Amino acid sequence: MGSSYKSAAFLIESRLAEAARGDADACFDLGIAYSSGAGGLDVDLIEAHKWFNLSALSGSSRAAECRAEVAEDMTAREIAEAQRQARAWLNATQRRAA
Repeated sequence: MGSSYKSAAFLIESRLAEAARGDADACFDLGIAYSSGAGGLDVDLIEAHKWFNLSALSGSSRAAECRAEVAEDMTAREIAEAQRQARAWLNATQRRAA
């Protein structure tokens, strides 16, 4: 169990750094990880939607499709929260880049 936690933590840390630089593939990978529980992560559809949304904003049609699929299993309130978190991420990373 310890190595599963370590691999999930490494996945998240490495992809978060790349996502902060605007890497759409890193955002997509995070969406996949959270939607499927890859690397020992707990499934979190709000996080998955957020990351697919950020990737889709960068032009990924695959991410847009995955976002729509995830949204089918979410409430309107959960989708609104995912969108709020995506906006907060964009605001925070844009301020750091400026």
